[in-house]
Amino acid sequence: MSDAVQPTAAEVRAAAEAVKTALDRHLAAVERRTGDDDPAVYEAFNELAAAAEEYDELLYDRYDEVTPFEIPGSDDTLPPYTGPEEPNALSVVIRRDYAVVEPQRLLAQAQRVEAVEEDGATATDAFDAASGTLHGALGVLFGEFEPDEIASRHKEFGLEEGDSTLWVTAADEPAEPGEWLEAPFEAIDPQRVVCRFDVSAVFDDDADDEDLDDDLVPDTELEPLDPLDADR
Repeated sequence: MSDAVQPTAAEVRAAAEAVKTALDRHLAAVERRTGDDDPAVYEAFNELAAAAEEYDELLYDRYDEVTPFEIPGSDDTLPPYTGPEEPNALSVVIRRDYAVVEPQRLLAQAQRVEAVEEDGATATDAFDAASGTLHGALGVLFGEFEPDEIASRHKEFGLEEGDSTLWVTAADEPAEPGEWLEAPFEAIDPQRVVCRFDVSAVFDDDADDEDLDDDLVPDTELEPLDPLDADR
């Protein structure tokens, strides 16, 4: 880079101060967070990422040095938004990944659900046999509990959370009933994504390997499930 377009030392210093401010704002947002997908935390994260990237570029241009950290982001994975400025409808698309770390717990919890169904005289022979396999047990549990409840109680079901993402897409008009049921994820237009919220272990710079290993140790005692409504 030529000397004529190099940033000044003052500009580099100002960028460094902006990173410090963004760090404080991000920490404050995390301390006040209201849930895993708190938009204030997401916004503060993006501001911190932008400030760090700006500082890194100016530091390199001025001093030929780089920072020792890199903040992952998802903004570059989406094209510019070209959807309606005033959407009349929206779609929320969610993906959550889990690892089955305690198969016996998963099977036991599915069997408990079936036992309650039997007591309510609503079970069938086919339903009773479902929890004998892992894929059948998953069908029982996800058929009984809402996805958000599975997410909040995943350890009870022998699951470990992986990456998750939530996309909010804008539309001009609501879809017709049944319009996208045959292929629900194929019609997503990345250019109509208003915002997205990602959760991943790649964001956890301070993850402790020993603590992660401890989380994988199976519990011998099952945590109690809430009473089930046999009419559901």
